[in-house]
Amino acid sequence: EVKVVESGGGLVHPGGSLRLSCEASGFSNSVLSMNWFRQAPGKERELVARIFPVSGTTNYADSVKGRFTITRGNGRNTTYLEMNNPKPEDTTVYICCAMNTIDYWGQGTKVTVSS
Repeated sequence: EVKVVESGGGLVHPGGSLRLSCEASGFSNSVLSMNWFRQAPGKERELVARIFPVSGTTNYADSVKGRFTITRGNGRNTTYLEMNNPKPEDTTVYICCAMNTIDYWGQGTKVTVSS
């Protein structure tokens, strides 16, 4: 059974740091990509960052470039999103997606950036 589970959300102060984790289990090999999306109420879902586990290639939304970093974990399909210098507008639910021949979504983890 495939599962995608996020963790690490919570309250962070502007200018602080927070690390989100995502583990996709149930795959026999590396997935094509691990992705972090976010979706604020009333807005479209936005791709925040993507990593291709085999090559290590990464992509970022312009809004987070230079502040957020996506990395691979020790597990085959584990990824982290390091959020540095977060801003109040980064407040929302962050959702991990393991993309393969089928996309598998987690339930999301809420991040609140507030002083």
